[in-house]
Amino acid sequence: MLKYLLYLLLLLTTPAQAQPRGATVLAAASLQEVLTDAAAAWAGRGHPRPVLSFAASSALARQVRAGAPADLFISADEEWMDDLASVGLLAPGTRAVLAGNRLIVVAPRANPVRLTIPTLARALAAGPLAMADPTAVPAGRYGRAALERLGAWDAVRGRVVRAENVRAALALVERGVAPYGIVYATDARASQAVRVAGVFPAASHPPIRYPVARLRASRNADAEGFRRFLLSPGGQAIFARHGFTRP
Repeated sequence: MLKYLLYLLLLLTTPAQAQPRGATVLAAASLQEVLTDAAAAWAGRGHPRPVLSFAASSALARQVRAGAPADLFISADEEWMDDLASVGLLAPGTRAVLAGNRLIVVAPRANPVRLTIPTLARALAAGPLAMADPTAVPAGRYGRAALERLGAWDAVRGRVVRAENVRAALALVERGVAPYGIVYATDARASQAVRVAGVFPAASHPPIRYPVARLRASRNADAEGFRRFLLSPGGQAIFARHGFTRP
């Protein structure tokens, strides 16, 4: 009896073995659906499920600079990844281009208008036009570059409703706050409330690239494995299913 009580006491006082923690991933807002699916696929292989946090690439990069604990960073452009690289916050040899995208104009699903390059400036200038902040957020910077290249920015800039990220810009169109919005093609696929009203020529803006890198401060044993999975044929197939283009 005493032996049993001692054994029971040992069980009660021995701490439970901590479960492995999944990698913390800071990712551009436009990656919500595809990374959620990728994280589920990774967990299905027996790994701890990654913890995903989405926001504008600019906001996430500033969080990393401020010391936010994270393992992987996925930006919607090269510039914010360059920003972190410039201050030595990336693990050497882990940066790679993960996927690409296309820049489009969306409208509420009930709006049948199809915008062409000749009609785009006039339609968007009538405003309001929803887009991510064109001074900092990648989707907004791509959008501004495209409008400048097409000679439409000066007519449009005063009618822009600036959003904190591309999904917030999409939501403005979904709710009818703005008749048009500039987002990525994959954002339109993720929404049942909007339709593609126009497509920007690829040459009108810098190439849309999503770089991924492990952060130098990462101590998570699973982070590098998940990064490699995203770049593997299996991970790339998930990105393709969601409409992303190949790197």
